Amino acid sequence: MIDHVQAQKDLFKDTAIFITFDEGGGYWDSGFFQPIDMFGDGPRIPFIVVSPYSRGGRIVHSYGDHASILKFIERNWFLDPLTNRSRDNLPNPLTTAGNPYVPLNMPAIGDLFDMFDFHSDRNQDHEGNQR
Repeated sequence: MIDHVQAQKDLFKDTAIFITFDEGGGYWDSGFFQPIDMFGDGPRIPFIVVSPYSRGGRIVHSYGDHASILKFIERNWFLDPLTNRSRDNLPNPLTTAGNPYVPLNMPAIGDLFDMFDFHSDRNQDHEGNQR
């Protein structure tokens, strides 16, 4: 599927493909579980971004959740959160370099923007226009 989208250059230049899955009751690792509500948050799971704007080739440690995809959409298209009490309304995490996993401002869930670079030279055409 990814190869098919990437082969369509006009489509792929404005595309971000998010690859993730639900943990389905199993555990990916034993990382930090943020106490967000009475249910808590789930275990960490793999999450991959395929995009010409992806920073690529690195691990992002910011605290995310499945609601991070919704937060990304809301921020990217300047939309309001769904409700005042949903997880997409939580702030982006603030962390220290010594402990990138545990937000200082809990509860907090990232919006995935730290996985992207929308302003680098590699995202511009030969005339300097943003792709």
